[in-house]
Amino acid sequence: MVDFHTWQAGTETIAITKNLRVPMRDGVELAADVYSGTDDKPRPALVALSPYGKELQALALTMPPQRRPSPMWDGCIEAGDITRVVSEGYAHVIGDLRGSGDSGGEHIGNYNAGGVSLGEDAYDFIEWVAAQPWCDGNVGMIGISYFGSMQILAAAERPPHLKAIFVSGGHYDFYETTYHGGVMWFMPRAAREGRGGDSGWAFTDRVKSRMIEKYSEAELKELVAKRLQDPDIQAWPNLVHLLHYPTNHEAWFDIVMNELDGPWYEERNPVNLAKNIDIPVYLQLDQGRGWTLDGTIELFETLQGPKKLDIGPYPPMQSRPFIEEHDKMFRWYDYWIKGIDNGIMDEPAVSVFVEGSRQTVEAAQWPPKEIDYTNLFLRPRRKLSLEPELMGTQFAAPDGFYQAPLTVTDKVEIISWSTEPFESPTEMIGTGAAHIFASIDQDDTNFILRLWDVAPGGKRQLVTTGFLKASHRELDERTSEGNPYHPHTRTEPVEPGKIEEYVIRLYPFANTFTQGHKLELELSCNEPLADDHNALLPPDAFHLPVGRPVTHKIYRDAIYQSRLVLPFTTPS
Repeated sequence: MVDFHTWQAGTETIAITKNLRVPMRDGVELAADVYSGTDDKPRPALVALSPYGKELQALALTMPPQRRPSPMWDGCIEAGDITRVVSEGYAHVIGDLRGSGDSGGEHIGNYNAGGVSLGEDAYDFIEWVAAQPWCDGNVGMIGISYFGSMQILAAAERPPHLKAIFVSGGHYDFYETTYHGGVMWFMPRAAREGRGGDSGWAFTDRVKSRMIEKYSEAELKELVAKRLQDPDIQAWPNLVHLLHYPTNHEAWFDIVMNELDGPWYEERNPVNLAKNIDIPVYLQLDQGRGWTLDGTIELFETLQGPKKLDIGPYPPMQSRPFIEEHDKMFRWYDYWIKGIDNGIMDEPAVSVFVEGSRQTVEAAQWPPKEIDYTNLFLRPRRKLSLEPELMGTQFAAPDGFYQAPLTVTDKVEIISWSTEPFESPTEMIGTGAAHIFASIDQDDTNFILRLWDVAPGGKRQLVTTGFLKASHRELDERTSEGNPYHPHTRTEPVEPGKIEEYVIRLYPFANTFTQGHKLELELSCNEPLADDHNALLPPDAFHLPVGRPVTHKIYRDAIYQSRLVLPFTTPS
């Protein structure tokens, strides 16, 4: 039943209409709440769509914004500041996607719900909003993360009344959201199940597994048995439980069962759809979430219309309820929706905040400066140097570490190398690569790299990360110096004891190492359970540990030149 009432938020009186029914073209109805002014004047609307539940988003009216590591931080309150939206002269429309919350229909799989593209639903939702008497016919969108991905899916369908979008912190290539370098990431479990700082989807019994829908019971049983043979899966109780009881968490089951990139992820890949978008798009993301930044840049380069790329400072997690970037968003929408010439399109298309120097670099393209890819070689005694090692393997014996499974130890082994202190400020902006020559005594492991900026007193800030499952080491034709790509479409088990070159993508970053600071490279096969960086992330934002006991030998000599390839923008 539709409910109408008003809410006093400071000096702003907000008219709230709850539980409106929005018809889709196939007869399914989605549920929506509208927050607007108390006058009768039509205004432009900002639409927010997700499966997280519109009632959760309403907490933006009553809960002060929380930052990590606050235990009250809830990653799913992402639809924006309702009071601010209304005070800026817009209507805020928050809807539940089909199969979730108060909406009808089924939700099956990823961005394709019950055979219907979520972008198609967004088209119908936006056009319905534009036709309402309280809307002046002009529509934008609002929200981060899943809400941001929905903006891209909606814009790709080209609804006539969608005038522009502003996307902050979106997830695009869904494989790269769930497997980083082929290493499973647990955060999607939190976003769907609701654990570790996330309320999760507003589940109903109408959310179904694509795998269960696609395969017969006998076929699925065989596929599950094969997946359970992975030692990493065997050593993680939650995953063993999930694979035996898949209807408990259908969407997470689909992700775990699809450990390779392919049709399930590509079906509605927003990056692939972006070529259909010709309306103005503003893309914003803070540093520290490399895989998302990678996708944001790829999306930016694919878009066809007016566009902006804004890369902000570290740390990576925004407040919940989400309030950041609203000033930029309203400036964008005031120009494209309200027609206010505020000069935003006279400014450079790309803006990048550089950590260390704390300066902003602007340009017409990414990367914003010319890059001189430079090698930093791993050397004995845990050093990084511009010069390679001159001795062969016989004399420059490999470094190494042994990692026992976390079933028998709490200790995560980490090996590191660092530069001498920089004598002058040294800026790096772009992607990078690590070429690691290694042998292991198992058929697989993880390579997890973290680059740190270390101050003279020892305080560290994360610069970027890189992930690669050893069996995913294959490179594809997109690879270039400092910019490797892995297709992740098949696995190639490692021959125990064989020295292999693993080329690991380092996610995009922008950092100036100021005078006296060092660059430190850390390598492990599991992540530390707690440190200064991980404290800024939700508790489930870590990767599946290696379930095998693995000995790693890292070669860095005249024959096997393990090295970093980094995007220097100043003389090296």
